Amino acid sequence: MNITNTNNQLIKKQMKNKKINNKADDKILKSIKYMLFIAMLLILNACTTMLENNNTEEKKDIKLLMADKEIDEKNLLDVSINLFDPGELPKDKEARRGLTEKIRKSEARYMPIHLKYTMQSTGYWASVRVVPDENEASEVTIKGSIIESDGEYIKVNIAVRDSRNIIWFEKNYEQRVSVEEKKETEIEKNDRFQNLYTNIANDIVIYRNKLSHTAVKRIKQIAEIRFASSMSKEAFAKYLKKDKEGILHLKSLPASDDVMLSRVLSIKARNEMLIDTINNYYDVYYGDVWDSYDNWRKFRSEELKTIREIERKAITQKILGVAAIIGAIALGASSNSSVVNSTGVLRTVMVAGGTYALYSGFKTSKESEINKAAIEELGTSFENDVAPVLVEINGKTLKLTGNADQQYNQWRELLKKMYVEETAIVK
Repeated sequence: MNITNTNNQLIKKQMKNKKINNKADDKILKSIKYMLFIAMLLILNACTTMLENNNTEEKKDIKLLMADKEIDEKNLLDVSINLFDPGELPKDKEARRGLTEKIRKSEARYMPIHLKYTMQSTGYWASVRVVPDENEASEVTIKGSIIESDGEYIKVNIAVRDSRNIIWFEKNYEQRVSVEEKKETEIEKNDRFQNLYTNIANDIVIYRNKLSHTAVKRIKQIAEIRFASSMSKEAFAKYLKKDKEGILHLKSLPASDDVMLSRVLSIKARNEMLIDTINNYYDVYYGDVWDSYDNWRKFRSEELKTIREIERKAITQKILGVAAIIGAIALGASSNSSVVNSTGVLRTVMVAGGTYALYSGFKTSKESEINKAAIEELGTSFENDVAPVLVEINGKTLKLTGNADQQYNQWRELLKKMYVEETAIVK
């Protein structure tokens, strides 16, 4: 009787242990299934993202607003576009790879020049010039700053105001151009990101067309007095009044035969000639940099696309490799000897396959690093191709970068001295 009870207890214990082992094996199998499920989700997500990126819809070109007839000269405003603020490069090391401060500074010169060409072609403006700094004689001033620019995406901030200190608008503009979009480019006419420039030009035209003839006339008059005041504040500041919001109003005008004003207008004409000379140098720079900059953006966009595809492939390979190895380890950890014995070959294949997948993943990541290095080489090539342009002003040879800006400021100081000397002679 005791023997029977003992046997029954042993049988119950074995059955209990078998159930526990089966439950443990079930948990292991469930874990393997769960890990494989997660791996498949990640792979599907990577594939979906890749398809979304490849499914790029061709974006239509935006039409530039053009004057349908010749506008009377007295209703045309002069525009000054300041060199753009280059902004800051991304703080993230990966996002910054291939981008340099030199490239960004080159873009800060290139962008306002191309915007100038775009605006000039509309027929809505008198002269459109790029200036290194503030131009007191400007009737309309455009300031821009680069927020982002990496070859396939540009985002800039644009602020427009007139001589009255009235801000027309301040707005961010952005455009993304994928490598799949076959953009035809043409110097002075069609940039890779032409829609961005066209949008800016169109918005400025739309605001300008809301101005009355009286407002246009007042903008021109105040610009003239502002320049005169920069020559002699004592003589001309009295004609302007600034309200509490900083808006300038015209109190009165100098007499038409005012000798001092005539001297100022003469100096103003010389100032415009100097600005035209500076713009000629900018135009030369723009022509020299066009091919290098256009190609750099195209190639960098292609490199970025390749990098993303390689990195997605690498991630997929690593996920599969890790899942296979973990699954093999889990099977080997089973308490059921029959499971362990029957899956020996399978586990060996899983470990070998998983290890190879991991190796392939890391190898693919290495290819990504090679492509990123190629971007940096393109950036270095770009910098070498767009070396600062040397200009000769008043017998001095200067660089068009920082020194050109300084020369412009020195010229304005010289104008003041010129005004004082010529006014003294007249008196």
